[in-house]
Amino acid sequence: MAKHRIYTMSFASVYPHYVTKAERKGRTKSEVDEIICWLTGYTAAQLKQQLENETDFETFFAEAPEMHPSRTLIKGVVCGVRVEEIEEPVMREIRYLDKLIDELAKGKTMDKILRSPHDV
Repeated sequence: MAKHRIYTMSFASVYPHYVTKAERKGRTKSEVDEIICWLTGYTAAQLKQQLENETDFETFFAEAPEMHPSRTLIKGVVCGVRVEEIEEPVMREIRYLDKLIDELAKGKTMDKILRSPHDV
């Protein structure tokens, strides 16, 4: 089976869209970065390096220092699909990030977006 096109896209090519989506709703680039770092375990410097390297999505998630254990608490629909039902691991990670950015743009507070086990 062929890989989905997004796997080979550079994370850096999509990142500005995340920032634009957030900023249109009065949120900030630093909040987008905080979400990405929370999800993946990248530091701000490591995130910057991944963007400069134009790392593809598949590699971006494969090289993530530590995917946040609470990401499995992310529920809901992105692109017409329930994120918790996505079986393919890389696609699920991508959709988790999409969902978090959607929540940011919809005005959710950062403490609600960055889930912790006691939020369940």
